[in-house]
Amino acid sequence: MVAVIPPQENMVALVSRTGRHLQRYCKGRRQVVGCIPYKYNAGEVEVLVISSQKGKGMLFPKGGWEKDESKEEAAIRETIEEAGVKGVVERQLGKWSFKSKTHDTLYDGHMFPLLVQEQFELWPEKNFRKREWMSVGEAREVCQHGWMKDALDRLVKRLASRPQHVEEVGHVC
Repeated sequence: MVAVIPPQENMVALVSRTGRHLQRYCKGRRQVVGCIPYKYNAGEVEVLVISSQKGKGMLFPKGGWEKDESKEEAAIRETIEEAGVKGVVERQLGKWSFKSKTHDTLYDGHMFPLLVQEQFELWPEKNFRKREWMSVGEAREVCQHGWMKDALDRLVKRLASRPQHVEEVGHVC
């Protein structure tokens, strides 16, 4: 019997990074990075939201930017760990300063669009989070962070200014 091992690019590590010893800080603010995963479905943009690990709300994947990675690498890692998707990270939407609702700490949040190309059935935080594809309007209603809603608005504006996408190949021309 011969075992067939799938190519490594189709596999995802099933362990999330933990700890804060590699976290980046700037002027006392913890640096976090995240993505708004999106895709086109029947010509409409859909975004992927995830449940909060600590609360009952929904949000976009985000987490600590660590010293051994670029912002884009951190965004991809957090999106795989928390939402179980990967794809093409596009130009940064912006940077927002906000105060944590649970830690009374200041953060800088950097957000990127991520055009989803692959969705995993198993991912590191599958047992802790729910994920759901929804319309932009629905996501705006359920997202618990104002700064993430602002990032979503920027994404929608950016996508509206682009030439029509080519849905069959899964990317924007």
